[in-house]
Amino acid sequence: MPDVDTPALQALATSGLPYTVTRHGRVGSLAEAAAARGVEPSALVKTMVVRRGEGDHLFVLVPGDREIAWPKLRSLLGVNRLSIPDASVAREATGYERGTITPFGSATPLPVVADERIVGRTISIGAGAHGVGATLAADDLIAHLGAQVADVTDPA
Repeated sequence: MPDVDTPALQALATSGLPYTVTRHGRVGSLAEAAAARGVEPSALVKTMVVRRGEGDHLFVLVPGDREIAWPKLRSLLGVNRLSIPDASVAREATGYERGTITPFGSATPLPVVADERIVGRTISIGAGAHGVGATLAADDLIAHLGAQVADVTDPA
């Protein structure tokens, strides 16, 4: 795979965080991506863009074997309604297309909520292009991004 340089990789390079990059090309499933990156599916963290209101988005970091628990997230955020924006809105907010979204190097800095199950783990997160991931300590990511940590997922 060619050496892809993305805003995410540039942001990681300047972050001072220790990380490794894996380039494996497109995969057909989360399990394939986890295997290609040498991590368990639960350590492959999906970055979801969630819409709170018009033009008001946030990132939710979800372990690969889990999904957003909407009642828990609504309660945490103190809102009655949340949704996943369509792909074009997510791309406009982040600069990334679906499947490549990451909080690193986002076009717009957004608040981050991280599911508590990633704390204390080594995780792999998307790095801004299909088949490119960054593996790092979740605690470093949480501190660097100022993420709010909470129980916001349920088993998939």
